[in-house]
Amino acid sequence: MINTDVVIVGAGPTGLMLAAELRLAGVRPLVLERHPHRRATPKAGGLGGQILQLLDYRGLLERFEAACTDPVPAPRFPFGGVHLDFTQLADPPLHALPLPQPLLERLLDDRAGELDVEVRRGHEVVGVSQDDAAVRVEVRGPDGPYEVIARYLVGCDGARSRVRDRAGIGFPGTVYPEVNRLAQVSLPDTVSVLGNGDLDVTGSGTIGSGFTRTDHGLFGLGSSPDSRIVSLYTIEDEATEYDDDAPMSVAELQDSIRRVLGVDLPVGEAMRLSRFTFKARQAERYRDGRILLAGDAAHLFPATGVAINAGMLDAVNLAWKLAADLHGWAPAGLLDTYHDERHLAGARTMLHARAQVALRRGHDVAAEALREVFQELLADEQPLRRMGALVAGTDIRYPMPGTGHHPLTGTFAPDLTLHTDHGITSLADLMHPARPILLDLADREDLRESARDWNHRVDLHIAKTDDRPADVLLIRPDAHIAWAATIDEAADSAAPALREALAAWFGTSTTKGSTS
Repeated sequence: MINTDVVIVGAGPTGLMLAAELRLAGVRPLVLERHPHRRATPKAGGLGGQILQLLDYRGLLERFEAACTDPVPAPRFPFGGVHLDFTQLADPPLHALPLPQPLLERLLDDRAGELDVEVRRGHEVVGVSQDDAAVRVEVRGPDGPYEVIARYLVGCDGARSRVRDRAGIGFPGTVYPEVNRLAQVSLPDTVSVLGNGDLDVTGSGTIGSGFTRTDHGLFGLGSSPDSRIVSLYTIEDEATEYDDDAPMSVAELQDSIRRVLGVDLPVGEAMRLSRFTFKARQAERYRDGRILLAGDAAHLFPATGVAINAGMLDAVNLAWKLAADLHGWAPAGLLDTYHDERHLAGARTMLHARAQVALRRGHDVAAEALREVFQELLADEQPLRRMGALVAGTDIRYPMPGTGHHPLTGTFAPDLTLHTDHGITSLADLMHPARPILLDLADREDLRESARDWNHRVDLHIAKTDDRPADVLLIRPDAHIAWAATIDEAADSAAPALREALAAWFGTSTTKGSTS
C-alpha cells in the first residue's frame, strides 16, 4: 500500500500541468496513467487563449515556442463555419501556438520530470472509494494490483472518466452526430496553390479556400500561396462509432473529402491527422468530497481549439488551493471556490461553443443569413474583440467575496513592465514561482504594514509602472487579482479591506516567518 497526498489520474496536458503546479506549491503528487507510453495521436493541434499568457507567467512560453517547428499562423480562427479574423489588429485578443498534442505532452512531461514528479505509465485505476479522511485507489499495474491511499484524488482522465463515474458525478449534455476530421498535409505536384489561397487540382478544377458548405457537410481549406503545406477540415454527420485512440489514415481523410465535396483531392505527406466527435457536456460539480475533476473529465465542448486551454487553466486554479488545504492554512471554503470559478468558466466556454453549433449546423437559407449577418458584425472592431476575448477565456471575472470591489478584482492580472530598485522586470517574471504577490505600485507603506503578518505566505514587491492600473494589487498564484485599491481610498478603509482579502484567500495572519 502507498500513502500520498494527491493522486492525479491521467497524464495528459491537464494532469501534467496540475502535477507541475502542485510541485511549485510544495506538494508531491503521484500521477497514474493507464497508457504505457505517451500517445502519438495528435488529438489537438496546439494551444490558444489565456493559457499562453499563463505559460509566460511561469517562464515556460519561450520553451514551448522554441519547440514549435511549424510557423505561427496568422490570427484568423474558425468559428462555427465563419472566421474570427484579427489580421488587421495590431494587438489581437486571441493567439495560438501550433503544437501537436504529442509534442505538448512531451514538453509538459519534461517539465514534470524537472520538478521530480512521479508519473507511472501503464498503471490503470480500476476502483475508487472515499471517506471523510482519505481516498482509496485500486490500481492495476504492470507488476500486478496495488492500492494507494491519498488525501485527495483528481480525475484528469478524459471524457470517459472512471474517476467521475466512481464518484457518481453527473455528466449531462448533448452528443452531436458529427464526425470532424482535421489534417495538415503537403500537396503533390498535381495540385497548385493559387495566389488567393485556392487550390487548382489537375482534372478536377478549383477548390476554394475557407469554408465550403455542401448538402453532405462542411469542407475547410487553409492555405498560403508561398507554402505547399495546407490544413484540411471536414465535418459530416455519421452514425459510425470511432475509437478515439485509433489513428486516422490519409485514405479515411480523402474518403471524407470525396463524400463532402465530391472531389478527389490528392495529398502528399501528412503532418497531422486527427478525428473527433462533438459533445457538449459539463459535470454537475467539479468536487465530491475528496475527489475533484479537471479537463475533459469535467467538460466537453462542441468546438475546436478550446479544450486544452480550459483544462490546463482548471489545473492552475486548483493546484494552489489544494496545496493550501494540504499545508493546513487554507481558509474555510477555499477549495470549494475551485468549482465555483472553473464551473463558471466552463459554462462561459460552453456558451460560445454551442453558439458555434448553431452557426455551423444550419443548412437552410435562414442559417445562411445568420452566418452572413454574424460575419458582418465581425467586420467591426468592438464585436470582433469581444468575441476574441470570449474564445480566449480572457473575459472571465471570478466572483469575489464581499462588496464594493475594484473593477480589476476577479480578473486575470495584466502583465506590467515594472521599475524596481533592482532594475526593470515584469509581472510575468515575478509570477514564475507561482506564489501570491502583493504588488505595491504607489509606495503605500500603510498597506504594506497592514499585510506584514502575511509576509511569510505572500511575496511583497514595490515597483513603479507606467499607467498603473491600481495602487496595490493582491494577486493569487493563478494570476487572478484577489484585491486592488486606488489612491483615493484612505488608509482607514483600504487597510482593513486588504487584511480581509488576505484572510479570505491566504488564511489567518501570523507573525511567524520572514519577509520576501
